[in-house]
Amino acid sequence: MGKSVNCVLLIDDDKATNFFNERVVNRHQGFHQVNTVQSGLAALEYLRDVGKDSIIKPDLIFLDINMPAMNGWEFLIEFSKLDHSVTNGIKVILLSTSSNPDDVKESAKNHSVDDFINKPLSLDLLDNVLQNHF
Repeated sequence: MGKSVNCVLLIDDDKATNFFNERVVNRHQGFHQVNTVQSGLAALEYLRDVGKDSIIKPDLIFLDINMPAMNGWEFLIEFSKLDHSVTNGIKVILLSTSSNPDDVKESAKNHSVDDFINKPLSLDLLDNVLQNHF
């Protein structure tokens, strides 16, 4: 298979969605480790702790757009302020239930977004992610 992703970070406020997506990612041979957090703030904390206590830097972040407190767009603003030694090389893919083309256009404008995928994740979608981004 060649291409693989060592660590994925799933950011979604919905426990069931995280659980489902984590199971799909775990079933895919190209993905090794999955971590889930339920808020943008928790994700920022995770990223600030990379390198400490065996916290592994994610190669890929699946980011939910619609979350309370800090939505996906707000997370991306904070993400861009983190130390580049941490954020460098991390692919960010937006996950959304919205097929609103404006969302897609908006995401394309944001430099730190690599792709936009409609939920839920599937093995085929993960194949595409590996092929297109790794």
